[in-house]
Amino acid sequence: MNRILDDFKMAFRSGNILNQIIVINLAVFVCVNIFVYVLLTLSGQSELFAEIYAYLSLPSNPSRLIYQPLSFFTYMFLHRDFFHILFNMLFLYWFGRIIVEYLGQNKILGLYVLGGLSGGLLYILLYNAIPFYQSLAPISILAGASAGVLAVVVGAATFQPNFEIRLLLIGPVKLKYIAIFVVLSSFLGVVGDNAGGEIAHLGGALLGYLFMVQLQKGNDWSKPIAKFLIWGKSFFVRQPKIKVSYKNEQRFGSTKSSRKTAASRKKKTGSSKETSQAEIDAILDKISESGYDALSKEEKQKLFNASNK
Repeated sequence: MNRILDDFKMAFRSGNILNQIIVINLAVFVCVNIFVYVLLTLSGQSELFAEIYAYLSLPSNPSRLIYQPLSFFTYMFLHRDFFHILFNMLFLYWFGRIIVEYLGQNKILGLYVLGGLSGGLLYILLYNAIPFYQSLAPISILAGASAGVLAVVVGAATFQPNFEIRLLLIGPVKLKYIAIFVVLSSFLGVVGDNAGGEIAHLGGALLGYLFMVQLQKGNDWSKPIAKFLIWGKSFFVRQPKIKVSYKNEQRFGSTKSSRKTAASRKKKTGSSKETSQAEIDAILDKISESGYDALSKEEKQKLFNASNK
């Protein structure tokens, strides 16, 4: 437990995207269900809370969706029930760490966001296409991170099917069996009280499988999501101005002695100019891939030094 709390404290300092997603979910839960709910209820405006919650949730009714398009994103961070968010965040943490350890930060972001979008889209399509659900379509709303979480679970199981995790009272279980159990449970629930949520689970699970299959073929679906996040953060986080220049050793009509001096310096230091540029290129590639916050202190210092030459 202490390790989890320490990870949360370092979430935004270290640029850990997995923990950032969890912290955002917890922060939204606290703000919406404690502060907003309590304040509006005490002021006699509980109906306003219901309207706010419905606006942040994803409606299955397309005519309502037109007026709240951002709910495609807000719904995947919104929870009403404590045990709903508890189990979602535990599964996200357990399985997300496997993705981060083997594939990096951007993959967990891509799986979560694309899984949430896929689950929400399948929910809307089936609720408006299948007669069994059409009576609920005008009033149904969807909330929760489950679709994104299922994308992470199935993605991890597809990538490392025989990886074992120890479950309480059960013991070590392979990821593929956990994923199969969760998907089958969701399939059986599509005719139950939480039919919309179970459909979203299946949409997220399907995305998680396809995401990992495509990744193994060399197609990284997380790149557009990562680039969009870096672009969005650029409006709030000041990035360093990078300017790397080269000093020409041989200037106008340099003498033979100066050329010897430069050659002697190069022998002593090795190809320092080429090495320095290679390091800068690697750091710039890392910024493009994961953002400036992902750099270590040493890398930031090297970048700072290069920009001030």
